[in-house]
Amino acid sequence: MAKPDGASGIQSRLRLPAGLAVSADGPLAQRDYPEPGHPYRTPFQRDRARVIHSRAFRRLAGKTQVFTHRYSDHFRSRLTHTMEVAQIARAIADALALNEEFTEALALAHDIGHPPFGHAGERALDEAMRAFGLRFDHNLHALRIVEYFETRYAAFRGLNLTLGVREGIIKHSRDYSSAEHPELSKYFLDQRPPLEAQLIDLADEIAYLTADMEDGVEAEMLHPNQIRAHVRIFDSALRAAEHEYTNAPEKLLFNEAIKRMLNRLAGDLIAETAGRARSAGCTSLAEIRIFPERLAAFCPETEELRREAKQYLYATLYSSDDLQRDLREAATVVQDLFAFWINNPSLLPLTHRNQIETEGAPRVVADYIAGMTDNYILQQHEEWRRQWSSPPCR
Repeated sequence: MAKPDGASGIQSRLRLPAGLAVSADGPLAQRDYPEPGHPYRTPFQRDRARVIHSRAFRRLAGKTQVFTHRYSDHFRSRLTHTMEVAQIARAIADALALNEEFTEALALAHDIGHPPFGHAGERALDEAMRAFGLRFDHNLHALRIVEYFETRYAAFRGLNLTLGVREGIIKHSRDYSSAEHPELSKYFLDQRPPLEAQLIDLADEIAYLTADMEDGVEAEMLHPNQIRAHVRIFDSALRAAEHEYTNAPEKLLFNEAIKRMLNRLAGDLIAETAGRARSAGCTSLAEIRIFPERLAAFCPETEELRREAKQYLYATLYSSDDLQRDLREAATVVQDLFAFWINNPSLLPLTHRNQIETEGAPRVVADYIAGMTDNYILQQHEEWRRQWSSPPCR
């Protein structure tokens, strides 16, 4: 059946040459520990399943995206955010004729290295690690999770994900220097990641910009009329919704505007990435790899609108008194427990104590904390406060 409204013709102009997609039979589909092929699943389908069935993935359900559970269980967790990123990324990959299964596996794994309390927890852990000349980076921690901490298989430690997915976990949002990270040398640090990996960070931007606006309005910290006065891409989307649905309730108009904003960002990312890849003359993944810059991008006008929306959320929602209070509390919880276990490593669980000799106490403590959900670390902090901390002065 033909697609309506000339969609097939539009899509054919956006689809990229087959040689740009990551192949399920190529070197990026190889694993550190060779495994026999599966009778009906590609290597990247198997990676997707391994991520979904991992403990680290399940724990995302208990980790903050923006709003902690003190507000409502209706707001997004790190897990539901991840699922939305995967849906958006896969749709974009499909439109560009890239490898959808590879893209989805990357999207599902992109946040599994996040500690409790999201970016606030990451900043607190990083600050604590700096005192020991170390750093905490959620991308690199995600690699440690899939290569070491997940123990589900008798034949190997970790998930034994394909080389391409492990590379994408590291490089989807930034580039790493081989001089600073020689341990990552096998992940082609002198090359660009595949287009599928380049898309993940931008799909992430699309997902959280629209979702955080929605959750912010639901939390009554933002109002559509305030947003439209400062965010042009939302205002144009809301105007179009008001024109089409003249008698619709405000809530439904807002939902329509969010949907249109998301579609505009995704559509622009598809068109601009296709145009940039064609203008670059790339016809193979190898050429994508050596191109001087990443080719997945928004057009300049849309990029300006994206930045405007992001700046508005930082100036209003993320900097609100309520959320800032949560960030301060999260930092205190992480820092208190980090200092406690550094000074009392014998109180760590046995599996973590056994790693101190090879990994060092700071890394082991950071690994332990990073694996916790919000609720669990709060329970641990309450227990620490009752048993170990000095009573407050009266």
